[in-house]
Amino acid sequence: MELGREGAGEHAAERAGTRAEPRGEPRAERLNTRAAGVVSLAVLCSRILGLVRDQVYAALFGGGELMDAFTTAFRIPNLLRDLFAEGALSMAFVTTFSKTVTSGGPEAAWRLANKVATLTAVVLSVICVAGVIFSPQLVAVISPGFEQIPDKAALAVLLTRIMFPFILMVSLAALVMGMLNARNIFGMPALASSFFNIGSIVGGVLLGYWLDPHFGRLGLVGFAIGTLIGGALQLCVQLPSLRRLGYRYRPDFHWRDPGIRAILGLMGPSVIAASTTQVNVLINSIFASDLGNGPIFWLAIAFRLMQLPLGLFGVALGTVTLPLLSRLVARGELQGFRSELSRGMRLAFLLSLPSTVGLMMLAGPIMSVLYQHGRLDTYQALQAAGALRYYAVGLAGYAALKVLVNAFYALDRRKTPMVVSFVAVLLNLLFNWLFTFHLGWGVRGLAFSTGCVASCNFLVLYWLMRRQLSRLETRRMAMMLLKVSLACLALAAVCWGSNHTLLAHWPVQRFLPKAAALLATVVAGALVFLISGLLLRVEELHELLGVVRRRFRLA
Repeated sequence: MELGREGAGEHAAERAGTRAEPRGEPRAERLNTRAAGVVSLAVLCSRILGLVRDQVYAALFGGGELMDAFTTAFRIPNLLRDLFAEGALSMAFVTTFSKTVTSGGPEAAWRLANKVATLTAVVLSVICVAGVIFSPQLVAVISPGFEQIPDKAALAVLLTRIMFPFILMVSLAALVMGMLNARNIFGMPALASSFFNIGSIVGGVLLGYWLDPHFGRLGLVGFAIGTLIGGALQLCVQLPSLRRLGYRYRPDFHWRDPGIRAILGLMGPSVIAASTTQVNVLINSIFASDLGNGPIFWLAIAFRLMQLPLGLFGVALGTVTLPLLSRLVARGELQGFRSELSRGMRLAFLLSLPSTVGLMMLAGPIMSVLYQHGRLDTYQALQAAGALRYYAVGLAGYAALKVLVNAFYALDRRKTPMVVSFVAVLLNLLFNWLFTFHLGWGVRGLAFSTGCVASCNFLVLYWLMRRQLSRLETRRMAMMLLKVSLACLALAAVCWGSNHTLLAHWPVQRFLPKAAALLATVVAGALVFLISGLLLRVEELHELLGVVRRRFRLA
């Protein structure tokens, strides 16, 4: 699962995302689609296990008051994870670490890593203590509607206090992931979150059953402790890969270092810019807390499903492109930077647009098959399906942003995404009020607002990047989008036909016939899209199929 250690000939160059050139000629470094494929598979595993985790929650606790409290409690440390760990810290560290490796060599990079790891552990330990102390105030801020149900608020506070140390463990895990990614090792870091899900599921079920065999309120305490077990696993499974690279941790409190200043300088703006989505989701939960019991959990499972293709494609491409774009900037290869950025966004659109069509047209059957078991009823599944349908509006924008935002950081234009993110948050507030309360769309309005904001965010940043680089292969992008849209029309026709035949009575169908019909629809739609794309000669699709064919020949 580990990709690319440097300096081992042609095969190592391929693994590290480069093409080996004849001796004496300049080496052209390109986006490693093979590495992106490995990350995609690892992220897919993690997302599927995340779906399983949510299915367990829904089956054991339903989609009402209890899961609203648990989702709110987990969202607080999870938001901080996105702000400081897998968002700002990860991107800032990978950018600076990659440049340090290029300019000062591995030893200088490892010394920087020790300083950052020590600083991270100290600062986040203080944050965890403060979070435990001020949990009641935090819950009151992000879920003001809970005050009308005192038991619900008290449960959320208890669960928040238990899960807050999760931020420390997952932040250290994200730091280790950044070190490995910067050295072109992508597989195990991407797979690490799968171990989080395994630990939280197994630990949660066992501890929850031990505390409350009927899985009531006390059972949720077991799942909160299981979250901590999962966070510890996510960190520990990556350490052997880091050790094999030669890294040895030594506490280093000498924080007056140019590398530390560079990382902190990047983190400030990126805390906002990289986490706009999560901030908007948090705003949605504030609005949702006034909509009764269940909306917070409905939005959470809908967002999880929308993140499945996002994690599979967008996160994978963003993970692979960040160190590549940083190295291209460090070497002054602007033309290569422009080309690989455009290529990454085209791949993101190619993979996310058909997912958007599928999620929007098959939202009801998907939610029913995955979640309508145990204590989650038909009404709750329908509400979650409505949220999924409207979240999917912004999927393509989300995926392309994963690549585009990294380009701004690589160019040291970190303030640009920050300013755009400020506007995006304000726009989300306006859309929430308009769609949810003024137009009365409820949960669907909150999801639609998030999707619209993501799309607007991408369009503004794309325009600014095009101005920065003078050109960005826009004509090529437009032609590819036209061809993919035509292929998506064929996919939509398959989904429409299935909705009126195989899935016409899905709310009252039994599980196995419904699951079989949904699977048949997904497979048929994927094949139709693939054939249509090949007939339309979508260049990026041919490229991806070539990677798959080479992968199978090497296996």
